[in-house]
Amino acid sequence: MATKRDYYEVLGVSKNATKDEIKSAFRKLAKKYHPDISKEENAEEKFKEVQEAYSVLSDDNKRRQYDQFGHAGVNGPGASGGAGFGGFNGAGFGFDASDLGDIFDDLFGGGFGFGGSSSRSRGSRARRGSDILMQVELSFEEAIYGCEKDFDLDVVTECDKCSGLGGSHEETCKRCHGSGTITSEQRTILGSFMTKTTCPECNGKGKTYKEACSKCRGKGQVKSHKTITVNVPSGIDNGERLRVPGRGHAGENGGSSGDLYLEFHIKEHKYYERDGLDIYLEVPINMAEAVLGCKKEIPTIYGNVKLTIPGGTDSGDKQRLKGKGIKDSTSRKTGDMYVIFKVVTPKKLSRDQKKIFESLSKTDLDDSEIDRFTRFTKNND
Repeated sequence: MATKRDYYEVLGVSKNATKDEIKSAFRKLAKKYHPDISKEENAEEKFKEVQEAYSVLSDDNKRRQYDQFGHAGVNGPGASGGAGFGGFNGAGFGFDASDLGDIFDDLFGGGFGFGGSSSRSRGSRARRGSDILMQVELSFEEAIYGCEKDFDLDVVTECDKCSGLGGSHEETCKRCHGSGTITSEQRTILGSFMTKTTCPECNGKGKTYKEACSKCRGKGQVKSHKTITVNVPSGIDNGERLRVPGRGHAGENGGSSGDLYLEFHIKEHKYYERDGLDIYLEVPINMAEAVLGCKKEIPTIYGNVKLTIPGGTDSGDKQRLKGKGIKDSTSRKTGDMYVIFKVVTPKKLSRDQKKIFESLSKTDLDDSEIDRFTRFTKNND
């Protein structure tokens, strides 16, 4: 029979270690060697060894016997309490089984109860509230300048009548006895399986109330219609989202509220076209303005500016107005504005106007592009 290791050595603590130090060492090693997650060699044996050491050193009476008589003092015929390790119900360990429940809650996210009600059952844990995503339509001007806007939304909030408790005169749930879970056995051809589900009586909280709140009907939460005011930053673009912290649904068991996300859809402008932070504007000019050039008032998003249009301007030519685009308050960048010219051909002419154009058509104008096309036409004949 193999000689057992010293229990203090197993847990890696000194013989003068406090109960908190022993418990902390046990929790750390139990996580390290748990067979379901550990990749250590002989993890199961080491896990049982750690359990055995803790079952002795966490019990004041057993620890005194062990310090005086060694292993014989706790495992011999006269030893008080059993040291068997036949299962995880806490009956054969000689220590508070909720310690293991705490550890397995950390490892697996709750749902384990070892013969008693764990103070950290899944239902009693603080849970953060859900987020809300809201679609919002903005005008072109609201998006580029920013605005203060009111939004109406339906949100789950903490019941103000019972302060989120769900009732008054708290008592331990009689169905789950405070554990927050119900254990049931399922028999199959492969054997029996134990499953744990959230207690339907207390919704996993482990406690109920003699008098349920009349407003929330024991849920601790109610649906509310709220109007909130949000400052929309300038430069927000189509499809972008704005996060409003803490404006989502209320949390449970003291958990924080979720967030509100506003997703923006920007209406198109009649004249301006947007590309990121840049603004494009198509400006119509007549043939005389295009040929001779002119000065023209151009509307920008910051007011009118006077722009010099050079003679000989064609349709599609553009000028850049630096810094006349959209200001993004978040990135502190500013886009540019691009003026695109469109030469408008007149549909109706007076007799005098026709005479002018007829005389121009007989004039030998210096237009190299037309000359090149004319030569191409003649060569192609």
